[in-house]
Amino acid sequence: MQILRYARDPLNLLTTYQRRYGDVFTLRFPFFPRLVYVADPGLVKQIFTSSAGSLHPGEANGSVLEPVLGPNSVLTLDGRPHMRQRKLLLPPFHGERIQRYEELIRTATRREMESWPVGEPFALRPSTQRITMAVILQAVFGVHDDERLATFERLIDQFTARVELITSFPPLRRSFGRFSPWARFVRARDELDSFIYEEIRLRRAEAEAGGDGDNVLSLLLAARDEEGEPMTDEELRDELVTVLAAGHETTATGLAWAMERLTRSPRVMARLRESLPEGDEYLDATIKETLRARPVLVDVARKVVEPVEIGGYRLPPGTFLMAAITALHHREDLFPEPEQFRPERFLDGRTDTYAWIPFGGGVRRCIGASFAEFEMRVVLREIVGTARLRAADPAPERPKVRNITMAPAKGTELVLEQPLTD
Repeated sequence: MQILRYARDPLNLLTTYQRRYGDVFTLRFPFFPRLVYVADPGLVKQIFTSSAGSLHPGEANGSVLEPVLGPNSVLTLDGRPHMRQRKLLLPPFHGERIQRYEELIRTATRREMESWPVGEPFALRPSTQRITMAVILQAVFGVHDDERLATFERLIDQFTARVELITSFPPLRRSFGRFSPWARFVRARDELDSFIYEEIRLRRAEAEAGGDGDNVLSLLLAARDEEGEPMTDEELRDELVTVLAAGHETTATGLAWAMERLTRSPRVMARLRESLPEGDEYLDATIKETLRARPVLVDVARKVVEPVEIGGYRLPPGTFLMAAITALHHREDLFPEPEQFRPERFLDGRTDTYAWIPFGGGVRRCIGASFAEFEMRVVLREIVGTARLRAADPAPERPKVRNITMAPAKGTELVLEQPLTD
């Protein structure tokens, strides 16, 4: 019953349990260890600052994601291997580097918006997914040829369609014949991997020919660790698939939620539209409020490898310790009237490090957080500034689990009321 309720509405489940049972509560799902959730900033801080010897984030993530991401992903590694990969990955996703992609993001957004029908309901989330897909394929992989872009998109869609059963039901991770879920997943993964390895070879050849590729893959090929060693092709593959998984579907879902909330909050939409010529202050607050009210990820996991005490409870090895993002973000004492969509609560620019955690926290905070917020800023500025949209149904869309994310159940159904403005 718990896993069915979780799949149907994870936001309501965790929020209800926190209010009913307190800041530490347990869920039990089939095929997974005991899940102990915490929804208190102090306890979340304890999780995020605990020694790597007692809690293993990579091992927890790997229990779900390793078949998809691989053993060398920054998400599935722990300890020194994790820190090595993290240091290699950080530079391309921070500072002036991400600013270079602003025009690419804006162009991809405008091109997608021009396909929207006028006066007819359409689901926004597939559009935001195509936008984030185009950005990743060009900014991260450096693919610009239209034919190869189309092939890459097809392989990613095919791969993504096979992922959910494999991540959700570990017993299916064995072949029961050519058409079993695992066999179909492996075929899709192998086809995608072949394409990615070919792109790695192409970017390496460009670098050897003296090219200065302005894409993340080219930067990663040139990166060296403290020993002067580059990433292997297998490590590059795992990190590139991680970027695809963590930076494509998650940002697309965050954008869909932003418009789902805005089209049901006329006051906020009006103020945001009026504020755009003045700068990004209210836009940034709107993004933060979106990720508070509808965080893309429901929780953050750690596997207990040494006995640990938290909130007065002693947890044995093997337990999964979970920071309950949705429950934390809906605590009345931290965010008064949490069901209200009010960006104003973030206008002072301050957010509690351990109360607002849509990107996790500590040394494991999402590497792509700055890129995700930047991309959301550019896309929302373009949509809100040039499109007059309304919700197809005034009732809020229910959250539902989609792969590892919490997405709008109907994909954010909207109506474009008039042709786009310049």
